[in-house]
Amino acid sequence: MDQRAKRDLYNGFGNTLSRAFEIALIPLIFALPGWGVDHWLGTSPLFALLGGLFGLAGVSARTYFEYAARMDRELANLPGARRKAEVEA
Repeated sequence: MDQRAKRDLYNGFGNTLSRAFEIALIPLIFALPGWGVDHWLGTSPLFALLGGLFGLAGVSARTYFEYAARMDRELANLPGARRKAEVEA
């Protein structure tokens, strides 16, 4: 395996691991202040759940839009690919 392929493989592992931590920790980070508000107001899991769901929705949207942009770049680099403006015209 050449050095470039090995580097790309390791970068892929690193990117995947960081994405997994984001998906797991971002909702938790948003849920913790909600838990504090719930404790303060006595509304047990309401704000913690809302914060966690808000964090999950945000990280999901970010993941989707980053994926869509990356796929657009990859498709534009394919041989015979037409530019978006040419297709829409």
